Amino acid sequence: MNSGIPPDAVVGVVGAGTMGSGIAWVAAEAGHEVLVHDSRPDAVESAVAEIGERLDRSVAKGTRTQQQRDDIVARIHRAPDLDTLVPTALIVEAIAEQLEVKQSLFASLESVVADDTILATNTSSLSVTAVAGRLRMPERVVGMHFFNPAPVMPLVEIVVGAASDPAVVDTAYATAAAWGKSPVRCASTPGFIVNRVARPFYSESLRLLAEGIGDAATIDALVTGAGGFRMGPFALMDLVGLDVNLAVTTSVYNQTLDPRFAPNVRQQALVDAGRLGRKTGSGWFSYPGGGEPAPPLPPTAAPHEVLVPSDPRLTKLADRLEAAGVGIVRDADVDFLTVDGVRLMRTDGRSASLANVDRPDPPVILYDLVHDWETASAIAVAAPPWASQDHLQAVGVFQAAGIVVYRVVDIPGLVVARIVAQLASVAADAATEGVATPDDIDTAMRLGTNYPAGPFEWVEALSASDVMSMLINLRWFYGEDRYRTAGALSRSVFDDLPLRRLLQPDPG
Repeated sequence: MNSGIPPDAVVGVVGAGTMGSGIAWVAAEAGHEVLVHDSRPDAVESAVAEIGERLDRSVAKGTRTQQQRDDIVARIHRAPDLDTLVPTALIVEAIAEQLEVKQSLFASLESVVADDTILATNTSSLSVTAVAGRLRMPERVVGMHFFNPAPVMPLVEIVVGAASDPAVVDTAYATAAAWGKSPVRCASTPGFIVNRVARPFYSESLRLLAEGIGDAATIDALVTGAGGFRMGPFALMDLVGLDVNLAVTTSVYNQTLDPRFAPNVRQQALVDAGRLGRKTGSGWFSYPGGGEPAPPLPPTAAPHEVLVPSDPRLTKLADRLEAAGVGIVRDADVDFLTVDGVRLMRTDGRSASLANVDRPDPPVILYDLVHDWETASAIAVAAPPWASQDHLQAVGVFQAAGIVVYRVVDIPGLVVARIVAQLASVAADAATEGVATPDDIDTAMRLGTNYPAGPFEWVEALSASDVMSMLINLRWFYGEDRYRTAGALSRSVFDDLPLRRLLQPDPG
């Protein structure tokens, strides 16, 4: 069994910026002597000093001892030139995201280090195949994509180039695991796993903003409060930088021409204006402070009669209602959550007007997808234009459970459900194309982006049929290929086979 590079092996890092210094820290903490090279004068010394200061804070907090701190810093050494990297068993490159610059570096490294030294690139967007393409031994090149900050983030994408030797890939994977990380394997395709599968999180949110479903802060409040995501898409774009986010989107789109990844003109306008997010003091929001969502619906009277259908996905909502003293009837003989005669239906990708095309009286009111009813703090609802205020009193069932309710413009799919459907479809396509397995995609999205669940876990919590219905209805309404259903999702429904099993057969 491959256990990675030996514990006493020397590790090289080229680039002493934020990522390079973080990777050096990780390797040194794992017990390796680390040689760091950077062409900038004093860059390595500055990086080591910053590592020491950050470790000082961990000592003060009691998470490390003074001896551990001193040992980590003592293992990191400056490599004045590439020739001094000769003793290394593994070199991780973390320099500028420019293909020709990386190709030139690897050619120089290949001319001085041993033939069995593994050359790893930390690229987040470039083709590992292309990085290795001009080398005499491209088989020894692999991607080791760490996430920022490297000492904290557990995910490492092990990216397999077209020429990567399986043994080299296995060693890189095992090394990352030995360093306390959670590695996943993926093919060298545009965006790898995280930067590809995460695109709809931003693109659908931007589309919803353009369609007027709500302002950026309200969309964020719904994505976090109902969807369970750690941060909303607009706050997250501001955090990472609108220019960085747009560059990744543009790169993935230019390499795939997939309309689901198309850059957004509003985001481009902010970048052109120099509003790049937190680092410039303004982006989608102004800082300090951030954004404030629109006012939610005012409190309504407590419902008189609540009928909860026999749907296990509503069990936790029923629990919250009972804990709040609301009288309910569980497992009632109804198809939808019914409040004082008004039916509340989770969105299926139609607008409320289309869901009420026959104008039933009282009308059906739509509510958004909720990740976990036990912890949900906000939810979006939509009603047809002819719904009266008396009908809207039914959403008080959510308020009675302590959930803030936002009535949004009647846009198909609402907010969370629409984003999740697109995430699931993109993930299914990625697995179909051999980018990564469903298990690795789920792991990558949970650990690399702090999603509350991976795309395949969302499908399993809903059903492939529900997700397919969402996408079919969205595509019918908009007439756009961006809402096409992944072929694997359709097969899962029509063949009555779980999506994960379809795309990741049990080897046994």
